Parts: sequence; C-alpha cells; structure tokens
Amino acid sequence: MGQLNIIKLCVGAESVEDLADWHRAHAHVWAAGTTEHVTRMWPKRDEELLKGGSLFWVIKGVVQARQRLLGLAERRGGDGILRCAMVLDAEIIRTENALRRPFQGWRYLDGDEAPRDLPKGRAMDDALPPELAQALAEIGLR
Repeated sequence: MGQLNIIKLCVGAESVEDLADWHRAHAHVWAAGTTEHVTRMWPKRDEELLKGGSLFWVIKGVVQARQRLLGLAERRGGDGILRCAMVLDAEIIRTENALRRPFQGWRYLDGDEAPRDLPKGRAMDDALPPELAQALAEIGLR
C-alpha cells in the first residue's frame, strides 16, 4: 500500500486558480509558506498521514491538485468548538484529473489510488474549463 492521503471537496472553488487566489487572500492568517484547512474531525490515522501525505482537492467533481500535509493543529472556532487544522504546504501541485463523485467531509485516499502529479512542464498549462476537464476525466484522457 502507498502513502496515506486525504481527499476533500474544494467547496466554492471553480478552478485551481480560485483555490490559489483564496490562499493568497488569506496568507496573512497562517505561518509563512503554509495554508490551513480547518475541519471538524481529527483523523484517527494521523501518524500515517504525517509521514508524507497530501490533501487532494476535488474541484467541480474532478481531483485536480494536491498540497503536502505538514501537520495537524488544534483550532477553536468562534463557537468554542475544538477543530482540526490541516496545516498544508502553500505550494499547490497540479495532478492528473480524476473524476470523483460528491461526498461529505473528507476521506482517506491510499497512495496507490491517488492521481499522479502532472509533469513540471505541464503544471502551468492553461486550465481546462471545468466541464471539459470532467468529460476528459470520465473517459480517462486527463
């Protein structure tokens, strides 16, 4: 079995660029070189995740990017409830597109099932429209 990861829907983002823009707009909140995603549940398999795992982002029904998981930290919300912050490397790594059905929360993703990173030369390719990216993922072409 490969590296253990997490997969999560990127709610509200239409593209990888939207995710990057949101991170830039909130960068002042986090430690330099990191971003955070806060979730209700603390992963039970945290030790496995912290041995090189990533958070894979599903955008418009397609896995399109990942960020390396650097750590987990407790965060208390304005409502007083304790939550888990997934501390991520600020670098967003584009991946091959992989179709994913909607789900709630986050899920574990074994490394053997994770989409591969795009080659460095393709990482800055112009993004495909979400509908085209999804159609290509459905037939296994991107």
